Amino acid sequence: MRVLTFTSLFPNRMFPNSAVFIKNRMAAVNNIPGVEVKVVAPVPWFPAFVPGNGRWQQLAKVPQREQFDGLEVHHPRYLVTPKIGMSLYGRNMYSGCMKTVEELYRLWPFDLIDAHYVYPDGLAALMLGEKLNIPVVVSARGTDMNVYPQIRAVAPLIKKVLGRTQHQIAVSQSLADRMHDNGASSDRMTVIPNGIDPAVMQRVDVLQARQKLQLPHDAKILLSVGNLVELKGHHLLIEAIGKLKSEERLDFKAYIIGRGSERNKLQRQIENLGLVDFVHLQGEVDNRELKYWYSAADISFLGSSREGWPNVVSESLACGTPVVATDVNGIPEILTSADYGVIVQRSPDAFAAGIVKSLSTNWDRNFIAEYGQLKTWDHVAEEVLAVFKKVLNGAQSR
Repeated sequence: MRVLTFTSLFPNRMFPNSAVFIKNRMAAVNNIPGVEVKVVAPVPWFPAFVPGNGRWQQLAKVPQREQFDGLEVHHPRYLVTPKIGMSLYGRNMYSGCMKTVEELYRLWPFDLIDAHYVYPDGLAALMLGEKLNIPVVVSARGTDMNVYPQIRAVAPLIKKVLGRTQHQIAVSQSLADRMHDNGASSDRMTVIPNGIDPAVMQRVDVLQARQKLQLPHDAKILLSVGNLVELKGHHLLIEAIGKLKSEERLDFKAYIIGRGSERNKLQRQIENLGLVDFVHLQGEVDNRELKYWYSAADISFLGSSREGWPNVVSESLACGTPVVATDVNGIPEILTSADYGVIVQRSPDAFAAGIVKSLSTNWDRNFIAEYGQLKTWDHVAEEVLAVFKKVLNGAQSR
């Protein structure tokens, strides 16, 4: 079986931590005997001669072709007009990728297109599949179903993708329900949550982890991993920590890992609340180093307003660290027991109460790690392969 994975979210040389869950899933599929995966990961066009080190300038430096974790990855360019013309993004992506995909098909005739993100990637993949007469499977990831269907010009395009692709995969039942509400058929939909790599995400002795990261050995530690953007709720977490400080209940240090547009704003908030000694913005960390951070922490925290299947929750549990997280989308599907963490409402007061409760709980971290290690990427790959086989068998019968 030859599978072409199509997604603009795939990691690249300039953004190696981008959507690693897609890379991990398809690398595991690629490791199954008899299956070969190649990737087309379109990148927004930006003139390479423009100086600077911003996101757009970094995108211009992404190579046309590279190897990433054993996968051959192609990066054709497509036109993006930021904040305007979003209804054209799918067609623009199709036009920018068509030549690359057709040439790849001529040299390596693939059997199926595996698209990630319902729009715009799913629409471009659908158009490519229909042009080449090849079935398309599309996976929903979060924002593509939680937000984009509310955009009037995009909603019919999402329904088109869900109605005409041969199968849809949701990473949580919450997303599957939204897909169904937007035209997906239950008999062509499968829920396959993300997994973890047990070789990468595993429990490390807490003192060993803290020593490696040069963290205090005698302090309680809260960890929050996520992009520094509003939807992750870091600003609410910092406000909650400020409340605990004013109530003289701040007996821990917080470390926030991630990059994003809100960094300067968050740093000012930390300074204004007098939390410089308590809250630290660590920047981006290589995914393979996260096991030390999770293991070093007493709890991890996620304050999102929406999610698909947040890998940071699964990764934390795999390392034996309990989670405090908001009651949104796929999170309750992961934190199925109070033995694994605390679910809270999305407000500073609720965050503060959840943190105090979790830090005073005597958690069984071995039990948490055993639960967190149950769903691996190898298991996920077998479930994905079963969907691919079902789709190809149906295509052959037709």
